[in-house]
Amino acid sequence: MRYHVGSLEREKLLELYKGMLKPRMIEEKMLILLRQGKISKWFSGIGQEAISVGVTQALKESEYILPMHRNLGVFTSRNIPLNRLFSQWQGKQSGFTQGRDRSFHFGTQEYKIIGMISHLGPQLGVADGIALADMLRRKKRVTAVFTGEGATSEGDFHEALNVASVWNLPVLFCIENNGYGLSTPTNEQYRCENLADRAKGYGMESRIIDGNNILEVYTKVDELCKAIRRRPRPVLLEFKTFRMRGHEEASGTKYVPEKLMREWGKKDPISNYEDFLLAEGVLTQAYIETLKEEITEEINSNLQLAFDEDEVSSVESKELKEVYHGFDYQHIETKLESKENIRFVDAISQGLEQSMYRHNELIIMGQDVADYGGVFKITEGFVPKFGKSRVRNTPICESAIVSTAMGLSINGMKAVVEMQFADFVSSGFNPIVNYLAKVNYRWNEKADVVIRMPCGGGVGAGPFHSQTNEAWFTKTPGLKVVYPAFPDDAKGLLNTAINDPNPVLFFEHKGLYRSIKGDVPTDYYTVPFGKAKLLKEGKALTVVTYGAGVHWALEVLEKHPEIDADVLDLRTLQPLDLESICQSVKKTGKLIVLQEDTLFGGIASDISAMVMENCFEYLDAPVKRVGSLETPVPFAKSLETNYLPKNRFESELVELYQY
Repeated sequence: MRYHVGSLEREKLLELYKGMLKPRMIEEKMLILLRQGKISKWFSGIGQEAISVGVTQALKESEYILPMHRNLGVFTSRNIPLNRLFSQWQGKQSGFTQGRDRSFHFGTQEYKIIGMISHLGPQLGVADGIALADMLRRKKRVTAVFTGEGATSEGDFHEALNVASVWNLPVLFCIENNGYGLSTPTNEQYRCENLADRAKGYGMESRIIDGNNILEVYTKVDELCKAIRRRPRPVLLEFKTFRMRGHEEASGTKYVPEKLMREWGKKDPISNYEDFLLAEGVLTQAYIETLKEEITEEINSNLQLAFDEDEVSSVESKELKEVYHGFDYQHIETKLESKENIRFVDAISQGLEQSMYRHNELIIMGQDVADYGGVFKITEGFVPKFGKSRVRNTPICESAIVSTAMGLSINGMKAVVEMQFADFVSSGFNPIVNYLAKVNYRWNEKADVVIRMPCGGGVGAGPFHSQTNEAWFTKTPGLKVVYPAFPDDAKGLLNTAINDPNPVLFFEHKGLYRSIKGDVPTDYYTVPFGKAKLLKEGKALTVVTYGAGVHWALEVLEKHPEIDADVLDLRTLQPLDLESICQSVKKTGKLIVLQEDTLFGGIASDISAMVMENCFEYLDAPVKRVGSLETPVPFAKSLETNYLPKNRFESELVELYQY
């Protein structure tokens, strides 16, 4: 192995050596503890230390880095206290996830490290968002993100590279090509000769770097970082390296030919570099022994701190509270008497525009949202007011854009993502339910993201543009779900959603956009989450519904003046105002729940169950649920009319009244 010192001074040469030796010695200790049953799992980076250490030392401490589970050298290079790392791996309280996640599945703002999730790909888009925030603030910074050669087959990889290229984001995409994705060799993963060649398809620069040569890694990455800080742009780096142990220790390495293991064993990044430094007179054996003794002492003393720590205890109230980031809701009343009678769609637009003025680092992203104004024209006219830097057209890549929104949040900005249609959220489902929803519970990081969801049937749009899929998200702890029915609520709730540092799915029924009007205050105001609105008061029964269902219920009740009913508009589904539901049911003794979603597994089922558990002795009849047919949403008007629950609701309502 050839080393080119160039202009590097002795101090830096030694720093790189110490930087690699420390994670290697920690790993060797962890492998012993694994065999002793003192940690549960280990993903080894032995043989790959030069990449983690070289890249991290080339970055400034103020620059974010997003590592994987074989990048211990990233954490040690940022000087994270070892006792906290050891507690993390043992599931102790002072670990970064307080026992809620394992391994390197955590982040820390203090050290500008953002850890991975097991789905791998989303973190590439998160890096895009972090870099976008730096670029918008004109900060000359680089964001580095790691992935393995296996994850380059994921759609998130391609989406993230495309977004970074289109927006010229200062991201270093670092591929650790270690030859195997668990046991699958590279020839079964992709056909291109080098993964770096993929950059050409995105109009990006790329480099191939010897990942076992610490001087090549550091000097080339350092040079690139300086260039990117001067002229922001993404670069794809492929580090050629090898994994000397199993994907994780339990899997072993029997699938690797012995000859290949021997060849890469000769390329060990630490022993080769050590021999070079000894030959150059930079290192001495005495210094090596002294250094190893110091590191051993540091490891053992910090391990003892972790061992001495009590096992983490579960306190139910604490666990539930920390699913969501703390939100000090500020109720803002309208200051002016002025109101105007506007459509639902205009109220959404007005709330979004006023929030853009209120939060100067709020970014809107979505397909066609800039000059075109979005397919529903909600952001029409926003570009002249806020510019294309804040109102951003995106490629068709929902997963990467949701992840980018998460990155903006990590770097202190707010994001609103418009799904062109709520149906298309399935393409961005993974980062929503696995990253945004879990991030606060895992390591106390907010996900300051609102995802706008134009949804619903009744407009003849067919199976792929008509779903009301709120139940996909009400089931996921960590998400908030909002579903207004009137223009004034839509505006106020959207303002609250944008203020809230938690991820919010904001459902907007397309059928209401231009069919429903109402008096809406012209200035800025908020409406609280978790507070249902009593629209109509009666004693015979309770109707609970939301979205378009509110208008169907009111219309049907107009046809039946004899039915004296409470009508509750939920407005938010998570949090749910169970208190108001129970209060009404205890008064009327009967409940019917109407949802546009198909019936099975929907919010109506949960409301029914909760009422049965909490109000059973007050019920004078079985709880009724009404929803759409258990089919996809059909296109033809006659089929769609039969699919939707409005007509069935009328007959079920009368039956319940007469019970």
